[in-house]
Amino acid sequence: MARILLGVSGGIAAYKALELARLATIAGHSVRVLMTANARRFIGAASFEGIVGAPELSDEFERDPLRGSFPGSPIPEHDPIGHLAVVENADAFLVAPASANTVAKLASGMTDSMVTAAFLACTAPRLVAPAMNNHMFEDKATQANLERLRDRGVRVIEPGIGPLAARGERGVGRLPDPQELLAAVEATIPTPGPWDGLRVLITAGGTREPIDPVRFVGNRSSGRMGLALAEAARRRGADVTLVAANVGLPEPPGVRRIEVETVAELAVAAREALPASDLVLMAAAVSDFRPVQAHPDKIAREGSESLTLTLEPTDDVLASLARERKAHQTLVGFAAESGQDGVRRARMKLERKGVDAVVVNDVSDPRIGFDSTDNEVTIVTPEEEHHIDRSPKSVVAERVCEQLSPLIARRTRQPA
Repeated sequence: MARILLGVSGGIAAYKALELARLATIAGHSVRVLMTANARRFIGAASFEGIVGAPELSDEFERDPLRGSFPGSPIPEHDPIGHLAVVENADAFLVAPASANTVAKLASGMTDSMVTAAFLACTAPRLVAPAMNNHMFEDKATQANLERLRDRGVRVIEPGIGPLAARGERGVGRLPDPQELLAAVEATIPTPGPWDGLRVLITAGGTREPIDPVRFVGNRSSGRMGLALAEAARRRGADVTLVAANVGLPEPPGVRRIEVETVAELAVAAREALPASDLVLMAAAVSDFRPVQAHPDKIAREGSESLTLTLEPTDDVLASLARERKAHQTLVGFAAESGQDGVRRARMKLERKGVDAVVVNDVSDPRIGFDSTDNEVTIVTPEEEHHIDRSPKSVVAERVCEQLSPLIARRTRQPA
């Protein structure tokens, strides 16, 4: 697993860094912790040392008992320069939380602490997770400093929106949850996975067909299932492209995102990405119909007793991709059905559209309907049906990928 260097600066969000260190250690990573002097005002070094099994470092002139090595790695026979040795051995360096003061120092290249000196010397992937008062975060100085870091190839993990440290304050500036921080770090580290080299195209969300500039024909899909699939594929080492149709949620770290709105836009994006894809997961809820003509101006309610819309079928994106794909490409459709007959209809879709598998779920069940955090699906292939019981969508996504792996392996052995 990876060797993660965690830099902690002064801020109330430092308590989340403890949980991050714990999660990273549980996941099998080796962790070393660097702290600024102000960070020690918020959390004790002994807490980190107990979790990661290695001494915390905060003083450049303080001798490191591990001589720059990480837990589980051999300790060198000589005493190296502390802040240089520990970054030389790191696979990634995350500063979380990064206070406004620390962000400014990192952007300007100052080296007045173990954290800032090590950051400047680090050639491994570097990440910064700012956490501070919303006014401090939104100030032009902080934004300019973050932009300077981005220009130097540093990944800035955007803060969340919500309650802040000061009583009654709310806004942007919250440190993301430790799970999100760990996922961001893992996405920057090249680690072997069962889908290494696999290029995956995933569609997510729900398309919208305009009636007028403010109204549309659409559906309630949130895109959660597609995002979970993207994260599961990325964790397996795949190169993932996500075509997001009106998805208001962030994509997983390391996933390339393409924004679309209508069926036509989704079709164009999918067709353009198809030639470079080995696996296509069509998880988006695609509108079957659209208004024949969208009104250029908002339709006024006044003076109208009723409104009649004439609809026409949209393009069948899944079927068209099936006709265009090569022998080595695996194509999987998703079907939101309603009622007990969903699997039979999914099998008909499988045969009619010429895809390798259809993943079907029953949207009439309120526990797993649109925008739910859970799902329950059946994977239908020409040979069999495999049911996945109700679970969080992240778990369902992992199991879908697991079940599809043999199918993908058979396809990718075909000539391109």
